Amino acid sequence: MLDAELVFVPNEVPRRGVFAAWGRGPGNPVPGNAKVELVFPAGTYGIRKRMVSAELIPLAEALPLLLSAENALGMRRSVRVWAAAAAAGVGLIARGRLLPTVGPGDTDVWRAGPLDPSDLSWLRELAAAFPPAAHAIAVPGSRPMRLRSPESLVRDLWDAIADTIVRSPAAARTTAATAFAAVEATEVGDLADWLADTTDGLSAGARLGLRIEAVPPRPGPGQAAEAFGGEAEFFELDPVDDLPAVVGFEDVEDVEEAGPAFRLVLQLRSTADPSLIVDAAALWSQPETVLARFGPQAETDLLLALRRGASVWPPLAQVLEQASPSAMALDDDALSSLLGPAAEELAGIGIEVLWPASLADDGLKLRAAVTPAPERLTESGLGLDALLEFHWQLTLDGALLDADEIAVLAEAKRPLIRLRGRWVLLDPALLDRLRRPPRARMRTTEALGALLAGAAEIDGETVEITAQGPLADLAARVASLGSAPNPVETPAGLQAALRPYQQRGLAWLAGMCDSGLGGCLADDMGLGKTIQIIALHLHRRDLKAGPTLVVCPASLLGTWEREIRRFAPEIPVRRFHGVVRHLGDLAVDEVVLVTYGVVRRDSARLAETGWGLIVADEAQHAKNPLARTARSLRALRAPARVALTGTPVENRLSELWAILDWTTPGLLGQLEAFTRRIAAPIEIYRDPDTTRRFAALIRPFLLRRRKTDPGIAPELPRKTETDQLVPLTAEQVTLYEAMVRETMQTIATSEGIERAGLVFKLLTGLKQICNHPAQYLKQPGPLAGRSGKLAAFDELTDLILAGGESMLVFSQYTQMATLLQQHLDARGIRSLFLHGGVPVRRREEMVAEFQAGSVPVFLLSLKAGGTGLTLTRATHVLHYDRWWNPAVEDQATDRAYRIGQDRPVQVHRLIAEGTLEDRIAALLERKRDLADAVVGSGERWLAELSDNELAELVSLRAAS
Repeated sequence: MLDAELVFVPNEVPRRGVFAAWGRGPGNPVPGNAKVELVFPAGTYGIRKRMVSAELIPLAEALPLLLSAENALGMRRSVRVWAAAAAAGVGLIARGRLLPTVGPGDTDVWRAGPLDPSDLSWLRELAAAFPPAAHAIAVPGSRPMRLRSPESLVRDLWDAIADTIVRSPAAARTTAATAFAAVEATEVGDLADWLADTTDGLSAGARLGLRIEAVPPRPGPGQAAEAFGGEAEFFELDPVDDLPAVVGFEDVEDVEEAGPAFRLVLQLRSTADPSLIVDAAALWSQPETVLARFGPQAETDLLLALRRGASVWPPLAQVLEQASPSAMALDDDALSSLLGPAAEELAGIGIEVLWPASLADDGLKLRAAVTPAPERLTESGLGLDALLEFHWQLTLDGALLDADEIAVLAEAKRPLIRLRGRWVLLDPALLDRLRRPPRARMRTTEALGALLAGAAEIDGETVEITAQGPLADLAARVASLGSAPNPVETPAGLQAALRPYQQRGLAWLAGMCDSGLGGCLADDMGLGKTIQIIALHLHRRDLKAGPTLVVCPASLLGTWEREIRRFAPEIPVRRFHGVVRHLGDLAVDEVVLVTYGVVRRDSARLAETGWGLIVADEAQHAKNPLARTARSLRALRAPARVALTGTPVENRLSELWAILDWTTPGLLGQLEAFTRRIAAPIEIYRDPDTTRRFAALIRPFLLRRRKTDPGIAPELPRKTETDQLVPLTAEQVTLYEAMVRETMQTIATSEGIERAGLVFKLLTGLKQICNHPAQYLKQPGPLAGRSGKLAAFDELTDLILAGGESMLVFSQYTQMATLLQQHLDARGIRSLFLHGGVPVRRREEMVAEFQAGSVPVFLLSLKAGGTGLTLTRATHVLHYDRWWNPAVEDQATDRAYRIGQDRPVQVHRLIAEGTLEDRIAALLERKRDLADAVVGSGERWLAELSDNELAELVSLRAAS
């Protein structure tokens, strides 16, 4: 059904409507159980009829398929629009939009309704997206023949859903009268006239609305606002534009002071044109063209709606007593009842209640204010570990109310009160919260984050937050650091000229560290994060801040030592690494280099030293906050911490939490609360407001620059990326199809962790088959002639080496890279292979050897060689296989495309045509943008695919 064209075929008994699936395509016809006549556009103005073989699917069977089809792969457009329409129809039923009506032969029928203006607007938008195939049904008896409009067919589907869902077996058993509960048609008997009387008004041309208008209190004796010779001018709000409209003059001396008054005005909305609204009192003075849009029974529709409304909200009965119902005055009791559930009950029977804009904008709000107590202030200002408390403030339209105004609100006996020239709706729950102090408490850093984001969770609810005093000053200073930090002079002793963006980076780092805070420098690989940290160390040396500890992967120890000796030769530097390591005679301006492995083993010893600055390079190594590496890193203390990473978000926002909670502890709150309030809304629901607030919160603490940003690295040459599709050999096709067939059968009967394991086993095996059968079968050879990728690899290698250029070759599989090195050796081509088992010294020698041009091909495992290396000798980067995360691939490419590269770089990605790699490539292009909105991409989504989606992903397709 989901891979065919789809059209809904309605029935006069709604629940008997069916979907017709047809037209899968040549060679794959729908196994039709019926012939259906469809109508299609022909030429510019004509249409043509066509009999097609179709499968008729009852609504009860089609509905579950459509509701699960939102993200299914390979759907046609006609299926997508009907899936959206079905989901909206079920949503209407969930909201209680159900009407019992009379069908053929006075039988029971449910229909969807009444529809709100938003429902009708959405319906028009959906209808505009309908392709001809989705509504290829003729209008019965039309001459000339016309197509059914998408709007009418969607309304028919919604009626069919209403008529189907409500008739559950439980309803039929528990209801004495089976009308409106049984599946078979049931006569409604004496209810027929009543149903027609009560529901026709909802489907006719007019719908009743109740507009509430505020009438200002009249002044007492001698209180004229405007006097004209003993007369005063009175105003009421014009319902259209809220401008004052003159309604009369009265003698000032005769006016008595009156309380707030409201009135209810009846208005009618045309169902044919929902944008057309007319007051009931002015309906009959409208032109004939306007009256026609309300239908011939507008007056009857009005009276029937009032009768229904009075049964739900008794005060409406007063209007029924009027000769020409038009308006009524509202006392406090009537107004209070309308502010309660009565408005929702009226909406449920098709009568909308419209409030003045000044009441609908919810201007009265609570916000939480934090001002640290004097005893929590230190000599240097506000302590970052101070525990702060909050108190409530009340605002109206963003302006703070004073104590007298709050007292007036608290003592008010009416649901509405006039304050600062406008009517204010009083929320008893809000006033009750105002009387109780907030229970939440935060440390300074967390309160600082809440201020920057503009909101905090207080008593389980997200509210606006404000501050005064030192905390407000700190927030302003940090916010300015994120946008325009105070310039910092290039430190004496730095043997290099900083680029403008590196100078700004130094200013930002210095400002954050001097404020007792930390941050994450997330520049692209190759933009010089190392030299910015060296400059920061020299800046802090002048402040006598203390020694600096740099934590990095083992492969980067040599790079750090070489860069420090090159750019700051007077700074002492040592490696705390190897069997013999010590911290004796540590100089106050020394830089100590240590690996993450040594930190895990020797954190207690390192924690005994008073570090002035701790730097975590490639900080994604500590992205799991519960892992031993992250816990050991947190045990090290320093007044300033800086994380360096080109990929602050690889898979989940919890990784970014781990980095920022290390640099600035408490900024993002506890992990559980962060996951619930921020990570889940962004990662799962893509909530734009949460994303915006979170971006504002972290912006001052995370400095991100890309090579492609204007003015960052204009001297970098161009980078060209190419996806090369390669065919599978016959052996690869046989292995691929066999694995898909056998593993999918097992997956279909598995659940939970077992199923997830099988999915990853399938995907890994298929990727290995795409690489080379010898890798999948764990064979040492032979290699030639068995893999389409290997053949393409040979062609590229020959072309690159013939031009005298060098290349990097990345694979996520050490075994595959080993096979490639064997293959190159057999062809007489020299190569190097860097993987996780290569010792640190040998890695440095290999990098130097390649950079010197001694070896033209450098093979690297993606994990060991994807970060921290400078390999600008290469002008070509080849990704032999694809990783699930594009950010990891980008980091690997940046080994060659970085500052110091003076030649164009070409990136080649080998993709097995027609396989899962082909589909993964398209998905990764969409995922590449997610990190820009602080949403990561990873591989867990693969385990969550349904069996159908997984089969669609891994199925082998013929080359197009």
